[in-house]
Amino acid sequence: MIDFSAILWYNFHMGNDTEIVELRARVAELELQVQWLLEQLKLSKQRQYGTSSEKNLDGGEQLSIFNEAEATADSAVPEPALEQVAAHTRKKPKGKRESDFSGLPVEQVIHELSEEERVCPDCGGLLHACGHEVYRREVTVIPPQFKVTEHVQTAYSCRHCEKTADDDPVPMLKSAVPAPVIRGSGVASPSLLAYIAHQKYVLALPLYRQEQEFKRLGISLSRQTMANWMVG
Repeated sequence: MIDFSAILWYNFHMGNDTEIVELRARVAELELQVQWLLEQLKLSKQRQYGTSSEKNLDGGEQLSIFNEAEATADSAVPEPALEQVAAHTRKKPKGKRESDFSGLPVEQVIHELSEEERVCPDCGGLLHACGHEVYRREVTVIPPQFKVTEHVQTAYSCRHCEKTADDDPVPMLKSAVPAPVIRGSGVASPSLLAYIAHQKYVLALPLYRQEQEFKRLGISLSRQTMANWMVG
């Protein structure tokens, strides 16, 4: 195992500040690589000695990420559709398929005829709405949204002292601002750190993949910076 502490001690006493910063970033990257290798070793042991429900087309136990859709697809599996329920009639008992989505919020989109279309085909009178029926239920995905939160500090001054003070400084007070979650970082927020950690350690999405995704969303966030946050 690489002795990272010895390397850092030597460069801290012998190297300059630039070398120390570069070395710390390199050490963080190496630690991530070691962690990745350990995870791969653990996964390899699980595949060798444990049972697995993942099977590829060749009969093996490993499911390739490239043919996952083709190997997993099963036309016999029914769509997880929800029961259609008329709004003006008594609801049917909830089945399993409907209960699968019972915890999701519901947003209704009411589709109506235009005023030109609300004409009775028999007498030409104006039609009025007399009932609604849930025609179809869809599961809608809202992608993650990112925003910039600015912590604004407010300064306070005394109006009386501003008018009466000659050369004396006017007393000033400033509001308290919460400290950043990571010292010295003005970008990292608790929600951002939780998102990156969830993506990496729960969904097994490497930092370099997250870097690419952030870049696609217009956010410049390097894998070295995220690595420093994760190990710091």
